[in-house]
Amino acid sequence: MAGREYAHRGLHSGAVVENSLSAFAGAIARGMGIECDVQASGDGQAMVFHDWELDRLTGESGPVAERSAADLGQVMLGGDRDRLPSLRETLGMVRGRVPLLIELKARRERRVAPLCLAVRRELEGYRGPCAVMSFDPRVGAWFRSQAPSVVRGLVVTEEGARTLSGSIRRHFALWHARPDFLAYDVRDLPSRFAAAQRRRGLPLLTWTGRNPAQRRLAQQHADAPIVEAEGVAPADATL
Repeated sequence: MAGREYAHRGLHSGAVVENSLSAFAGAIARGMGIECDVQASGDGQAMVFHDWELDRLTGESGPVAERSAADLGQVMLGGDRDRLPSLRETLGMVRGRVPLLIELKARRERRVAPLCLAVRRELEGYRGPCAVMSFDPRVGAWFRSQAPSVVRGLVVTEEGARTLSGSIRRHFALWHARPDFLAYDVRDLPSRFAAAQRRRGLPLLTWTGRNPAQRRLAQQHADAPIVEAEGVAPADATL
């Protein structure tokens, strides 16, 4: 998954809503990989949406987890251009043309298996380059055990606290998930922890580059940037 620039939640702007099929089409047109967010509907289907609540990006309100997939599929994203997509619809649109990073949105108080199973079900037979990732190391552990052929990543942020307890938590998450790559908070770079894992062979992606300075940090300290807004490289630039 290294060596590519990824559009964070697709290539979105004021006119194109994040995590929409239009945003993904824009990324494909630019030759960019795609990062998207997935969570479970009330009936256990994998839906592409970041927030736990519908309020910010739609004209509706309430938790995503309380709606069925059929209901969510009719929800308009910020206007009349796109509906909230399922992972199945997203995979069908991307069709392996660019790499896809699927971030599973897991909550500590809930089991991760139903969401992981929903994602694995949709990935069966998909032939394009893709990977799953999550802040929650239980997701990586689940895929390592139940779907070892799926590339998996651990999303990490140090949250400005480079303390002993923070380092212990990061090492435990790494041991639990045993990922194939790390997706690291660009605000934490350069990082001794991230650099150490990169030296031992783990590719390092970094999120979310929102300006040229953060893109340069990614070029210096990581193998692939996840970017949006002014962090997207000019069309004639190379990584």
